[in-house]
Amino acid sequence: MAELAIHGGDKAVQSDPGDLFAWPIITDEDEQAVLEVLRRGAMSGTDVTIEFEREYAEWHGMKYALGFSSGTAALQSAMWACGVGVGDEIIAPSLTYWATALPAFSLQATIVFAEVEPDSMCLDPNDIEHRITERTKAIVPVHYCGYPADMDPIMEIAERHGIKVIEDVSHAHGALYKGRLVGTIGHVGCFSVMSGKSLAVGEGGMLITNDRQIWERCIVWGHYGRTRATIWTGELEEQYITDPELLPFVGLPWGGYKYRMHQLSSAVGRVQLRHYRERMEEIQRAMNYFWDLLEDVPGVKAHRPPKGSTMGGWYAAHGLYVEEELDGLPIEKFCEAVRAEGVSTSPGCNFPLHLHPLLNDADIYGHGKPTRIANSDRDLRQPEGSLPVTESMPRRCYGIPWFKHYRPEIIEEYALAFRKAAENADTLMD
Repeated sequence: MAELAIHGGDKAVQSDPGDLFAWPIITDEDEQAVLEVLRRGAMSGTDVTIEFEREYAEWHGMKYALGFSSGTAALQSAMWACGVGVGDEIIAPSLTYWATALPAFSLQATIVFAEVEPDSMCLDPNDIEHRITERTKAIVPVHYCGYPADMDPIMEIAERHGIKVIEDVSHAHGALYKGRLVGTIGHVGCFSVMSGKSLAVGEGGMLITNDRQIWERCIVWGHYGRTRATIWTGELEEQYITDPELLPFVGLPWGGYKYRMHQLSSAVGRVQLRHYRERMEEIQRAMNYFWDLLEDVPGVKAHRPPKGSTMGGWYAAHGLYVEEELDGLPIEKFCEAVRAEGVSTSPGCNFPLHLHPLLNDADIYGHGKPTRIANSDRDLRQPEGSLPVTESMPRRCYGIPWFKHYRPEIIEEYALAFRKAAENADTLMD
């Protein structure tokens, strides 16, 4: 193996990547769609968004979709629609972006964190059931960094206990779990579609479900403008809101929120969705090629599911680090050597939420006690050491390149950077 660049050798990456990492792919088609909305002054309307919703639901084979101002808004709405309220609990992974769980606080509910599996970094089904109480209303699995959570046992547990499942699909647009699209397996799926995500429309969120009641409740929570409107279903016009419990209160948002998706984002989203499957498949080909090149390398392990499942658009791509296979080389030193080869990488992933002071000490709403336990019948805070697998993950993973095109010669250079660092690990030891 050639000498490491950190020791004076040639860098593994020599080629100009060009647009290999550029995302999203914006063409004249996107621009014209946005201009059409701008020129007729329809930025704050809903017609383009409704079309995007229909196409998004159809793409996923679902009955209903609803566009939001953000994925966070979609998650909060889904929680409320699933009955999460004062004193209730949701179960979620701590290893995730904050939006997965923190909206529960605004509903005067709280969060119980469960462990993740070390290979998937997703919610561990074996650590859920013993955390369920009569207050548990929802489980929120996250398809973390594109890896599909193990949904079959999660759904079995939820159905046995009469609990709703809200899939956080913000990292995994188009991913398959045992051949099924993620977001379609739970009772409701929530997506962030902000710029930078694998399906990037600008800023926004999306929700899909086959449950009419959940859909209607999400509408009344933050889409007041639609509560008196009608929707064309293909055969007849019907009211959005048909639930007799909701009908007396149409016209105002139950949550006091205005959550509609901006129509410029909707316009971009419609175009992006038309091309997404083709672009996603090229990303998958490129990312899988990268990992295939490293299959025999000690210390580096692919973060990707077994055959039959896929990573969708591979958002926030990571690798797993097996320190013991490299004689205890610290991950920081490994990443430093890879960076010297010309690849941007660093250790870590999301900081575990259960260790953040906001989840333990902050009194957000003036209850006179931490919000985490303000409406609880017991102290639910989880101190350091309570979720050991979760707490270990920031030192057991690292970022990898997110290739948007299949260009094998250049991908080989990036894979070489990781191979060189791993196979020369003994020279990196202090």
